[in-house]
Amino acid sequence: MRLFAWIIGLPLAVLVTVFAVANRAEIRFDLWPLPFGVDLPAYLAVLVPLGLGLTAGFLLGWTSGLKARLRAGSLQRKLAAAEKTQSQV
Repeated sequence: MRLFAWIIGLPLAVLVTVFAVANRAEIRFDLWPLPFGVDLPAYLAVLVPLGLGLTAGFLLGWTSGLKARLRAGSLQRKLAAAEKTQSQV
């Protein structure tokens, strides 16, 4: 599993770095209806929303499986207790 993370992670990090170096130009974001704007490098305008979206998706996926993980843990504890009482008999 660790090797798989390196195989995927290292090329992805290289791609993100190349993308950031190639897109350093400033972009002006006007925050309508507010009277001011923000100047950001183009790579931040792409990578920050991408990272936020990935984080939100991960959290949604993790929380949707939380009930199943809690139930599995409860059943595992019950099984361990039943095996313990069975071995004592």
